[in-house]
Amino acid sequence: MDFEAQIEAIRAIFRCDRPAAEALARVLIPQRLSSKDILARQGEPSHNCWLVIDGALRVETYGLEGQRQQVAQHGPGEFFGAYPAASVHRAEISALLDCQLLCAEATKIAELVAGNVQIAAGMARLLARQLDRALDRMVTRMTYSAAGRVYAELIALADGRDTIAPPPRVTTLALGANTTRETASRAIAALIRRGIISRDDDRLTIHAPRMLAEMIC
Repeated sequence: MDFEAQIEAIRAIFRCDRPAAEALARVLIPQRLSSKDILARQGEPSHNCWLVIDGALRVETYGLEGQRQQVAQHGPGEFFGAYPAASVHRAEISALLDCQLLCAEATKIAELVAGNVQIAAGMARLLARQLDRALDRMVTRMTYSAAGRVYAELIALADGRDTIAPPPRVTTLALGANTTRETASRAIAALIRRGIISRDDDRLTIHAPRMLAEMIC
């Protein structure tokens, strides 16, 4: 990512002017991850925070007996990590897709937020939007059936598009929907039989997005 592309991305995320974006760019370092790379492990010290420019990451916790549960996903325009001070990673963070990130020390970002009104306002919007999304995920888990959660996860991954490339693994969908792999597999098979989606090695295509949305219950 060249400097101008970095400035453009920061301005879009924070809705700030160029001087504010340049101040952020001085502490934000581009970082790339390949799919399945582990960014942070549960229990490790956490000194950095990240902005997602492209790709997707999943956040998973591991119980005392090794049971795994996905608690969140982060996509383009989202902020995660330690803030405003160093902390401990409460979960493992790994790349769901190839990712382009911007990374900074938590304390340096906190200093910029404290000293620049535009950056502070941008951070407030970021965190408020992510809180809203987290509440949406909680409602989904509490009120939808297991299959409905799988369908909702597909729509979230598509993010307004009719294709998901590469296609998500069934295990990934199951974790995102907080259900078993078998349940997710049956839900996907039902969609394929009805012609609502199709899947090959390169992509998953949603042919009837309205029908898919209507099946969320």
